[in-house]
Amino acid sequence: MLKYFLVCIYLVLTLSGLVLMKKGGNPGKIKINKKEIDLSMSPISALGFVCYLCSFLLFTKIVVMFDLSYIMPIVTGIVQIATLVIANMFFKEKINKTSIIGASLIIIGIFVMNI
Repeated sequence: MLKYFLVCIYLVLTLSGLVLMKKGGNPGKIKINKKEIDLSMSPISALGFVCYLCSFLLFTKIVVMFDLSYIMPIVTGIVQIATLVIANMFFKEKINKTSIIGASLIIIGIFVMNI
């Protein structure tokens, strides 16, 4: 049960990270001088970056808990479809026929792989 809870947390962190980085609108700037590295980005983008980094670290734990051929298509598919829906809701990005067909194929593919 814990491993499925961790997958849910991973999904929330990944999607939050993507939304916040997009909302922040600043990919960040890295300057490397002789003695220091300077990274600057907006606070919203930085929060998104932290969420996305935490999701990556959590995913390294999830990969060990599940069969890779099982978990990777499922979480990747969920992230792709959720991103499509979230992009439409928060950023008013258009969902067209091709997007719907692609999302449907992802869902069908996940079911077929797990039969």
